[in-house]
Amino acid sequence: MQTVELLYEARQVAERLGYQIREENLGGVGGGACEFGGRKWLFIDLAQGPPEQLEALVATLREDPATASLLEQVSPQLAWHLGWRRAAA
Repeated sequence: MQTVELLYEARQVAERLGYQIREENLGGVGGGACEFGGRKWLFIDLAQGPPEQLEALVATLREDPATASLLEQVSPQLAWHLGWRRAAA
């Protein structure tokens, strides 16, 4: 699976977890998550390339305990990036 496809999947997971996603040019300093106004926000730095954007998204998902509830719904590649190990079927 290509980086851009993983980025798209990770965004979908974040949206399922209730994150509002904003894409902004942050000058390459990176994005991240925060909570304000009773909502979860995830900022993606458009000055970064897809690999860096993916890593920022994955870092946010790793820190959110609710992500574990989606283990069976993510691709094996995204599960690997999240550090999850699935039991053999």
